[in-house]
Amino acid sequence: MDQKSQGYAWKFQRIGGLDQVILSTADDIAHLNTLDPKLWVALSCPASGLEFDQKTLSLLDKDKDDRIRIPDIIDEVNWLKPRLTRLDSIVACANELPLSAINSETAEGQRLAFTAKAILNNINKPDASAISETDLSQSTLLNASNLFNGDGVLPPNPQFEADIVAFINDAVKVMGGVKDVSGIDGINNEIAKAFMSSLSSWLTWQQGVGSATTPLGDDTAEVWQLVQSLKDKVDDYFMRTQIASYAPQAQNALNVDEKFIVPAENGLLEDKALSELPLSKVEADKPLDLTQGINPIWRLRVERFGALVSAFLADKTKLTYEEWLNILQLLSPYATAVESKPTLVKVTVTKAPSITIDKLGDKRATEILNSDVADRFAALADKDSKTPAAAADVADVERLVMYHKNLYRLLMNFVSFHDFFDLDRRAAFQSGRLYIDGRCCSLCIPVTDVSKHLTLANYSELFLMYCECTRKNPPADGSQVKRTIVAAMTAGDADFLLDGRNGVFIDNQSNDWDARVVKIITKPISLHQAIWDPYKRFGRFITDQINKWAGSKDQALVDAASKAAQNVSITPAADAAPSKFDIGRSVGIFAAIGLAIGAIGTAIASIARSLFELQWWQLPLVFVALFLLISGPSVIMAWLKLRQRTLGPLLEASGWAINGKLKINLFLGGQLTSRAELPKNASRTLIDPMKKRYLKYWLVFWLAILLGAVATGAWLWHQDAFHLRSKLTGAPTSQSVVTTTATSDAVTTPAAAATPPSATEISQ
Repeated sequence: MDQKSQGYAWKFQRIGGLDQVILSTADDIAHLNTLDPKLWVALSCPASGLEFDQKTLSLLDKDKDDRIRIPDIIDEVNWLKPRLTRLDSIVACANELPLSAINSETAEGQRLAFTAKAILNNINKPDASAISETDLSQSTLLNASNLFNGDGVLPPNPQFEADIVAFINDAVKVMGGVKDVSGIDGINNEIAKAFMSSLSSWLTWQQGVGSATTPLGDDTAEVWQLVQSLKDKVDDYFMRTQIASYAPQAQNALNVDEKFIVPAENGLLEDKALSELPLSKVEADKPLDLTQGINPIWRLRVERFGALVSAFLADKTKLTYEEWLNILQLLSPYATAVESKPTLVKVTVTKAPSITIDKLGDKRATEILNSDVADRFAALADKDSKTPAAAADVADVERLVMYHKNLYRLLMNFVSFHDFFDLDRRAAFQSGRLYIDGRCCSLCIPVTDVSKHLTLANYSELFLMYCECTRKNPPADGSQVKRTIVAAMTAGDADFLLDGRNGVFIDNQSNDWDARVVKIITKPISLHQAIWDPYKRFGRFITDQINKWAGSKDQALVDAASKAAQNVSITPAADAAPSKFDIGRSVGIFAAIGLAIGAIGTAIASIARSLFELQWWQLPLVFVALFLLISGPSVIMAWLKLRQRTLGPLLEASGWAINGKLKINLFLGGQLTSRAELPKNASRTLIDPMKKRYLKYWLVFWLAILLGAVATGAWLWHQDAFHLRSKLTGAPTSQSVVTTTATSDAVTTPAAAATPPSATEISQ
């Protein structure tokens, strides 16, 4: 980078806890190559599986490794610079490319401008001022029907002469082919020249292979191929027979052990294991039987080899070691010739060759080399290449149109994540919306392997639901399409979010899928859930305890009944003596129950007395304090975890390489999951027809509440709990009365004590 580029004045915006670069002008886009890679939000992303134009992704993925990296994007921006008048024209992401946006002052731009006008002329739109992807597709269809379409590739078109068509077909079979604009396999000048060169080299080699090097005539090549395949196994067999002759005690060990031919776990014999066993049963100095006792994996090749070399065998059914060495010696000149056989000239093809020149034959090769068909093909290919709107230029125009339409959106999902944090847009990794449990989750990402994905996604601190989605192919032919997504639940609670829960997934093409939850990563969802979660847990605990107590009592009753029935069946009814009532034991039980009830009542009374002693404004504070004491810890823990929610690990698990954490705060989380709400202009009737029968119970309930409130108020008035009665009537409070009485008693008591007792009192 030069010093000037390093000093470019970038602008950043803090979004999602990360400084993200702002790309809004042509200079911003042009200087992307000077932006530090550490400041890009993404370092790489998959080239497939995104909600993005696949043709654009394919153009960016030039090395076809299914990855898009920073250099790929920088290269394409640099490619655009000399071809567009201003780079900021891509910001609008327009479907059409104005011809005025093509830079006609550069050689690259002039060629593309000329090609674009030629394409528009071909589709009868000579006055058009812009070109679109639709125009390109129509032009491609027209070019596909033309004999010459500018791509330099000629398919075997019946409009050509018969020998030209045969030449093209032979070249495609031997060398391979490339696709014409029409989609048909053909050849270009490069392939044609390589084909002629390969034919000439092969024919020279073929003429040098005389009868001395082909002792088996036309079968020599096939025998040589069989020898190449069987040589190691035949050599191994004769080596074993010689060892058996040298050491007879080793003969059993040289043959097949039973444990090597047992079936595999699936009940089948494995070909690989069988192929490694000896070619035939080993005996001392025994010839190889070519018809019987052969290893099944090699049997067909051995039999074919025996049939082809039978003229060189004393016994057509057996091969001795000396005969084997003789055959190898006979094939030695041919082996030398094969090693000198020329290879095909390397060319770039999209269709692999299907035959070798040997199959084509020396007669056809000589015919092609002695004719002028190659020169006439070269003239036709050169004419096709000079046709206006050549295929290479058409491809560049298409590339320019696609980048003009889609590249800026990719920048907003790669260099920065503005599309994700813009609530009016949708990021390239968001595949649709999941409707479940009265909520809609918009952060849905495609997943290929759930077990691998959840390992890393767990660090996102998001409540995640992995869903298996299915739908029938249109038209409904019975076949189903499946896909897996992961959805982040960021609002509401998790009370009824369970494995197996069903929902509906709507993809970005508005197709609906049946979604079933297959895996859940449980994390805090919202502060609302954290507030009420302690009370729900306490309620579930009480319910579980009641259920356990009721279950134990029910089981005890059943056990007692069963035991009584057994006792009755064993002991006659006449001999059964009635059980005596133990008054002492019963009194103890009743006393314990009374003490427990008394303790509970005392505790309740103490709490009530403490509450009544408070001032009226202190009562709400008590309940607020209790609420904070119970819900506070849960809310604090949830708040800390909700602040740790981040998008990075979720995308990393899907193949992205992300710089930074990309936090999802409480506000954004509330926007990513929407809950069911009535429209603003909707009206609602609160009378539920299903609850009419319970109206009288509600009246009794509220009447009891009212009577309780009146009774409580009367009791408080009587006790003058809040001194309201004293203030209204002007009477002294009970405390002042007590004080006054105590004071008067203290004054009068000494005088009374000083009075002497009367005679009557003394006598008494």
